[in-house]
Amino acid sequence: MDKIIVEGGKRLSGTIPISGAKNAALTLIPCALLTEEPLTLRNLPRLADIDGFQHLMNQFGVTTAIQGNRPEDFGRVMTLETPRVTNTVAPYELVRKMRASILVLGPMLARMGEATVSLPGGCAIGNRPIDLHLKVLEALGADIELAQGYVKAVAPDGGLPGGDYDFPVVSVGATENALMAAVLCTGTSRLGNAAREPEIVDLCNLLVAMGAEIEGIGTSDLTIHGVRRLHGATYRVMADRIEAGSYACAAAITGGEVLLEGAKAEEMAATLHALRNIGVSCEAEKGGVRVAADGKLKAVNLSTAPYPALATDMQAQLMALLTVAEGTSVLTETIFENRYMHVPELARMGAHIETSGRTAIVHGVSGLTGAEVMATDLRASMSLVIAGLRAEGRTEVRRLYHLDRGYERLEEKLALVGAAVERVGDE
Repeated sequence: MDKIIVEGGKRLSGTIPISGAKNAALTLIPCALLTEEPLTLRNLPRLADIDGFQHLMNQFGVTTAIQGNRPEDFGRVMTLETPRVTNTVAPYELVRKMRASILVLGPMLARMGEATVSLPGGCAIGNRPIDLHLKVLEALGADIELAQGYVKAVAPDGGLPGGDYDFPVVSVGATENALMAAVLCTGTSRLGNAAREPEIVDLCNLLVAMGAEIEGIGTSDLTIHGVRRLHGATYRVMADRIEAGSYACAAAITGGEVLLEGAKAEEMAATLHALRNIGVSCEAEKGGVRVAADGKLKAVNLSTAPYPALATDMQAQLMALLTVAEGTSVLTETIFENRYMHVPELARMGAHIETSGRTAIVHGVSGLTGAEVMATDLRASMSLVIAGLRAEGRTEVRRLYHLDRGYERLEEKLALVGAAVERVGDE
């Protein structure tokens, strides 16, 4: 198993190309199930989760063709074509490692009238039930059954009629599943208190490009007029705002300056606001977002919440940055109840952090020291790399399969801006 070795103390400077968004790509890929025509997605990141989802799509009879496989390229182009769905079951073996697999449920149900999907896996960051996915699909007219670890959904004869549903709490995944199901309903559907994340907007824009009729894009009140069929499209995946925010933290903790090439400031406004309060300069410019820090970081109080507030996927990276800020910071995690598993690993590097329930109190220290640490989930793994960039000496980050799920060739991108980072085989 590979590990990443970071030699701390190098100031980052230069340009980091930002890849296509993992969280958007994993929503756009299943749209290929909604049409018989080819769907071409550009700017897809090269990630383990994308490869896993491709294999899952192949199980349904989807053919996939890849362009852009030169070793020096970031990103690639994938064309998916589903003239005929040959299987409507998503098996446990393919679904267990990736929570996003549940997103085949809505489009499969809409097109084929039935779908059977194993209950999903993913990062162990707390309880993430899929009850809202099932309730909204029921509101659209589906009959749902849970048995032996699988969800079986069946549409009435003639297809899903559509319906109205108000989410009791904001759910990104359930909104995505509902959108993909509603576009082929025989009637009109309305989703209230829907998620508004940029990745949701990206999904809506692709569906519209395929012929869907959606009102209220970018708001929490979506109206979807079902159409008889969708056609193919060519679409570019949005830039990854979480990857961009992660590299912004990496630059800031080293007192560096980087251009996040391709990043969109308006899509990561809450992250940039937090960074500015910490003392990091963040400016939108042609081609991306430039971040710079003079090494003086200030303590802040931060709380995660649904978009447009601060994303839970940025909490661990910002915590790593705040370990060396002057003063005491308070972080509150409102999305997941078990997302502080990186705290003991940061403590191994000299961080001073106390946790109680959903609150973490970070007492800034003057410096960190390198150590052997272990990633516990995707964003936690990045927080350890960020800390390692500042730490004195050598940091070894193990369990890179977490990192490879969400960061395309991280060590190469960091090397572009002067980091001393190397991936090696674990002995």
